[in-house]
Amino acid sequence: MKLGAIYDFLDTLSPFATQARWDNSGLLIGSLDDEVEQIYLSLDVDSLLLEQVVPNSLIITHHPLIFSGLKQLNFAKYPSNLIQIMVQKKISLIAMHTNFDLSHLNAYVASKLGFEVKETKEFVAYCEVNQSLDDLALHVKHVLGIEHLRIVRAKEWIGLCAITTGSGGDLIAQIEADCFLSGDLKYHQAMEAKENNLSLIDIGHFESERYFPECLGDYLKNLPLKAIISNSKNPFEYK
Repeated sequence: MKLGAIYDFLDTLSPFATQARWDNSGLLIGSLDDEVEQIYLSLDVDSLLLEQVVPNSLIITHHPLIFSGLKQLNFAKYPSNLIQIMVQKKISLIAMHTNFDLSHLNAYVASKLGFEVKETKEFVAYCEVNQSLDDLALHVKHVLGIEHLRIVRAKEWIGLCAITTGSGGDLIAQIEADCFLSGDLKYHQAMEAKENNLSLIDIGHFESERYFPECLGDYLKNLPLKAIISNSKNPFEYK
């Protein structure tokens, strides 16, 4: 199957033009004329994944391997080392990052948590949960499999909850809810939220976005190529 046909399908599903201005979603490695024999879905590209991928394949990731212009290719260092392997094995790469957050992933994670999205404002999904902060935290911890959960306690009762998968701390000032669920939350963002009466639950970057392969995989079932749902490994360990 031509890579261009797959790209057009993905662009219709989740338009690349809707990505954030700073993002680098789209076709990162390969040509639209390439023939693709296999598709792999993953959150990221890492060396373990590339050991599994057969030549003439397409990897579709959530996170772009290349975020900004590369001034040199040092094949001993990330990401150039992975790019070298992909070129040698004729592996193409498409990233669906903030465009897929906007169109699918935030709502998908909300549904995994059993919440119905009432409203979406750009990269934030709003859900009515109507439960205590402690009950909400325990529920999130159980569903997402997070052993140690960080919370900021500002409100005890959570009527409206906001969700942004990945790293949404920079959005705190515009959140209009009782609690905000996102990942990579920083100390000063926590201080800002607490002083502005907004509870926080840090749902982790990897933990909240690892559902990308299964979410996208549901839409690729009708393609003539099999999509293998794989995933990169979380670089963090928890002790």
